[in-house]
Amino acid sequence: MVVPFPPGGATDITARVLSEPLAQILQQPVVVDNRAGAGGSIGMAEVARSAPDGLTFGVATLSTHGVNPAVYQKLPYDPIKGFVAVTELVKAPGVIVINPKELPVANFAELVKYLKANPGKVSYASPGNGTIGHMWGELFKSSTGTSMVHIPYRGAGPAVNDVLAGQVSVYFDQVASSLPYVKSGKLRALAVSWPSRLDVLPDVPTYAELGYPANNDPSWFGLVAPAGTPAPIVLRMQQAVATALKDPSVRERLALQGLYGSGNTPAEFEKQLVSEIEKMKKVAAFARIRLD
Repeated sequence: MVVPFPPGGATDITARVLSEPLAQILQQPVVVDNRAGAGGSIGMAEVARSAPDGLTFGVATLSTHGVNPAVYQKLPYDPIKGFVAVTELVKAPGVIVINPKELPVANFAELVKYLKANPGKVSYASPGNGTIGHMWGELFKSSTGTSMVHIPYRGAGPAVNDVLAGQVSVYFDQVASSLPYVKSGKLRALAVSWPSRLDVLPDVPTYAELGYPANNDPSWFGLVAPAGTPAPIVLRMQQAVATALKDPSVRERLALQGLYGSGNTPAEFEKQLVSEIEKMKKVAAFARIRLD
């Protein structure tokens, strides 16, 4: 499996958790190959160029098959025509967090009210221009009719560190990354993007509960194959993933990282990819995000 991001992140963790059970089910080795760079574009381009023989699969993400096609003028791969959709591997709930020492708000409604009363005076951090955090922030602004200043950083580490230090007040993240800070009281979670409230954050409402269903979609990781990969091969891999995700030990290991198994059909996943690109294009148009 080609992973388009460095080792250690949630994308890589997902691939490594699944590699052993998939190897047992398929009865052949599954090797995780990290090909990071350019927001995942380098890894995805490598997958698209590979032979459609069932030996190479790529881990697609909301970045590679949602954000990148929406914000980059040119990509070294076609996100739809260059691949065959196999299956969604996992979903990862998102969360909006604030530094409670910097903002005098206790909940989501108070944040929206405060931002409307103070347009352009509050800033939010992201791991960089055109990242998922950036897009989630702009989606929040467009859906709530509020104004915040975007502060892009070079990676998630520096971004969350400045939020913790009070240099920036708001951050859009995956639950798995922010949960320790929320539990310790250093950050306050105001809403999560998930179908229902999370067991780990039972007092935090979903965006849908609050009346913002467009913000309720979580992040995700899925599997794609090079265009032209025969349907029987695609189906065999999808079924292997679905079987692996039913294993309680696999689900437990993923849940510890804030990740929840999916395993949907190739047709369902292909529809999802098209939908994500269109959604992110609307956000990019609203925020006027275009990258070279």
